[in-house]
Amino acid sequence: MKEFFNRQIQLWGEKTQESLQDKSVAIIGCGGLGSSLALALGASGIGQIHLVDFDEVSRHNIHRQITFTLQDEGRPKALVNEEAIMKRCPFVEVQSYVEGFEEFAKRQIPVDLILDATDNLPTRALIDQYAKEWRIPWIYTSVEEFNAQVCFMEEASFDAFRVTDRTPGGIATPIVMMAASLEANLALRYLAGLSVKKDYLYYLFFDEEGQYKVQGFDMPKGKSDAV
Repeated sequence: MKEFFNRQIQLWGEKTQESLQDKSVAIIGCGGLGSSLALALGASGIGQIHLVDFDEVSRHNIHRQITFTLQDEGRPKALVNEEAIMKRCPFVEVQSYVEGFEEFAKRQIPVDLILDATDNLPTRALIDQYAKEWRIPWIYTSVEEFNAQVCFMEEASFDAFRVTDRTPGGIATPIVMMAASLEANLALRYLAGLSVKKDYLYYLFFDEEGQYKVQGFDMPKGKSDAV
């Protein structure tokens, strides 16, 4: 195990690396964001990862959902991601759940962090409600076109978002990976006991000239007007 995690051990020492074996996360959604998170966190040595997704791999998923191949078409996304993690890092315990978040929430499985990898606001609102009830921090992440939003949610009010069932527009593959990378970095820092700026919304985007930019906003706490 020491050889596998050698470069991370150089970063923060054996004790911190070993502490990650005692951490658990739930990744809600195993598509574009979820598959990138599965690889990043699985290969980082998080001890227990719960993968939640009711859907199966479709051909139109594969271009942006990096754990899937054409041979996976029709298979459960959660299961494919479980296999991908285990191939890369056998030191991680992975459990896949082929079900929606509402069914998973009924299991009341204790985790240290919930990672949003869904594609709709109603499910994120349910995640926020569950996380607040059980006092579990979670990371909100969304992507669309060339834009992304990421926020480590602890006390921030999800009421700041106008919850609709609007279908997302087109998505470029690299922005999915960029958003998942930021989400995974926030998760890993938190689980490793490093500082993380909480309740702060990162807005990643490319402007009309193709320049990459990041803006940040403090999220309101408690009840607020939707934006």
